[in-house]
Amino acid sequence: MRLHILGIGGTFMAGVALLARELGHEVAGSDTALYPPMSTQLEEQGVIVKDGYRAEHLDPAPDCVVIGNALSRGNPAVEAILDRGLRYTSGAQWVAEHVLADRWVLAVAGTHGKTTTASVLAWILEHAGLAPGFLIGGIPANFGVSARLGKPPFFVIEADEYDTAFFDKRSKFVHYRPRTAVLNNLEYDHADIFPSLGAIEQQFHHLVRTVPRSGLLVVNGADPNLARVLQQGCWTPVERFGDNGAWSARSIAPDHSRFEVLHAGAVQGTVQWDLIGPHNRDNALAAIVAARHAGVTPAVAIEALAGFRNAKRRLEVRGRVRDVTVYDDFAHHPTAIRLTLEGLRARVGRERIVAVLEPRSNTMRLGVHQETLGPSLAAADRVLLLRPGDLKWDIDKVTRDLAGRAQVCASTDEILTTLARELKPADHVIIMSNGGFDNIHTRLLDRLRAGTAR
Repeated sequence: MRLHILGIGGTFMAGVALLARELGHEVAGSDTALYPPMSTQLEEQGVIVKDGYRAEHLDPAPDCVVIGNALSRGNPAVEAILDRGLRYTSGAQWVAEHVLADRWVLAVAGTHGKTTTASVLAWILEHAGLAPGFLIGGIPANFGVSARLGKPPFFVIEADEYDTAFFDKRSKFVHYRPRTAVLNNLEYDHADIFPSLGAIEQQFHHLVRTVPRSGLLVVNGADPNLARVLQQGCWTPVERFGDNGAWSARSIAPDHSRFEVLHAGAVQGTVQWDLIGPHNRDNALAAIVAARHAGVTPAVAIEALAGFRNAKRRLEVRGRVRDVTVYDDFAHHPTAIRLTLEGLRARVGRERIVAVLEPRSNTMRLGVHQETLGPSLAAADRVLLLRPGDLKWDIDKVTRDLAGRAQVCASTDEILTTLARELKPADHVIIMSNGGFDNIHTRLLDRLRAGTAR
């Protein structure tokens, strides 16, 4: 079958492309402004990507068009599909019908930590010799690709609550029909889609309704929003982790990179791994419990974590030049920003942390997080923020909240010039964005190598 994927550069849709190719389909796609790591992955896999959404990209007509949720009515390619009567579907529906049918699906949902937890879970199953399939919204370093079919029965999928497509406004995860579902946490996000936290809770309950009585819900016991979701009705066994859960962790290292795993108070083993922060410790707990449902003992899961390498763009070290370390991180919600910075602070001690943030997500641009963004950056010694042209609120509020430690910049060039002028040996620069950010990481490293601010 000849497939054309619209929005193929997205973290989800790029994975769909890989799965389709592995199934033997002929795959091409369209997108705009692709950036690594997905652009690199598609190129390495030999997937043809056409620039833009022109109607002629659909000539000759494919057998089916798989449409990503970034596409809407008015898009030239979407209008051509409807006018010509071409067969089309969503990415989530295509995966459900062509990949997940007859598989034991392990779905990882939550506002934060989905990519890391799904990557950890897939690696635990791999370490146990189960060769799982997976579709993850990032590229786990242990695998080098964001998706593969693997061997039946197990398939790990990052279960996103964002809407499915312009013609299907349900959350993507309702298509997946998991047997094992992780509910990691729940906060208000995606303000362009959901009018309230209650609307997101309703979608999470739709997911809960799809998990069979023979399945398992792995739930963060400390999250009151998830507790409200389950109070709406639950027909599946539940195992809780974290505070108020049977599964818990006791940190040994200050940065939480070493911790004991406990079940009902009994120590199951000790994790020593490269990840830091209490949020990643909880991600590990969730993955251990989910893997146990698939038959992997906690001892084997704990052993696997020692060899786990996180997905790209999760506090990923992009380079170290002149004793300045540059990190790339996907954090774009105040909670994720705070946890990431606090974890890094615990690891580097009193060394200087410089946070660089692009407020790129729709929720951030709409101003939903304007009261919490400044406090979330408190662990950084210096903060530089890009001022997007379409921001709906006064970002200078962050500089006031941080008492002069923050600076708002009009362009990426201004940020780079400021960094190159101010950075000193032993500094840690963490660049946070859910987009390409004008290739700022490479450009900063190049300036540091040149030893110049220009």
